[in-house]
Amino acid sequence: MPRFDLSPAELADYVPEVREPADFDDFWNATIAASRQWDAAPEVTLLDTPYTLVDIFDVTFPGFGGDPVKAWLTLPAGATGPLPAVVEYQGYGGGRGLPGERIGWAAAGYAHLFMDTRGQGSMWGSGGDTLDPHGTGPSSSGFMTRGIEDPATYYYRRVFTDAVRAVDAVRTLPQVDADRVAVCGASQGGGIAIAAAGLSDGLVAVMPDVPFLCHFERAVGLTGDDPYQEVVRYLAVHRGADKRVFETLSYFDGVNMAKRADAAALYSVALMDTICPPSTVYAAFNRHDTADKRIEVYTHNGHEGGQAFQFPKQARFLGALL
Repeated sequence: MPRFDLSPAELADYVPEVREPADFDDFWNATIAASRQWDAAPEVTLLDTPYTLVDIFDVTFPGFGGDPVKAWLTLPAGATGPLPAVVEYQGYGGGRGLPGERIGWAAAGYAHLFMDTRGQGSMWGSGGDTLDPHGTGPSSSGFMTRGIEDPATYYYRRVFTDAVRAVDAVRTLPQVDADRVAVCGASQGGGIAIAAAGLSDGLVAVMPDVPFLCHFERAVGLTGDDPYQEVVRYLAVHRGADKRVFETLSYFDGVNMAKRADAAALYSVALMDTICPPSTVYAAFNRHDTADKRIEVYTHNGHEGGQAFQFPKQARFLGALL
């Protein structure tokens, strides 16, 4: 795929005006406060696995509306802490998979909480275990338009709240230093990480790879690939719903979340990415509210981005901060 978006010089200076509702902060403050009323301690169960260098725990914590959300907690074997922690979020359609699939952060000396994404986990990978027990109105296939008639019912309101509650949960664990927590993720996981950073206090870092869920209005009109095309298909049927749909999406736009995120940031972008176009990534990165930020650019890659090349950069970045 040849480059189709802005030039590298234009991307570096790309700071678009993105629709932002006047009650954005009130909406999210009320949402998070309501879910924090379910303050039960996470349920943590040590698993019997063949992995001798790490300890893996099955974790359940209360997410949006108190709904049970699953996660894997992976620690260096025998660690008692307090360890710095990394909360990681999954890409679109995937679930938390099987215990032991992701041991990189634990091998680097961190407590690693890998959150399941409610209702997902059946498109690829090894599956998910978290239900989404909330109905929605009419929607197209996938998750992008579920409940899109209203921000109160939109699917990602629940997911983003789960992400914040995952940070809350990991901070309660005796093996974790609550003052040294970072978030990360790729694609959808990157978009969720930006939201977690915008909605949580006191994170030390956010590390979104080729993040999804940023600058919706540009992405929907620029790329022909899913998942953004789910919105196009919805609007092709629900003619005239554009204003309502993009007003809902503005409450979840990674650009608006990044403006509220003050943690140190390491982003990545791929200049041939047709799923998360580079201008949408830069729109969030350039609005990220910290001087301590950098972006890794993969010039000739698509949505795979840096993959295994990016993790050592993240580990070194976070290690230097801590």
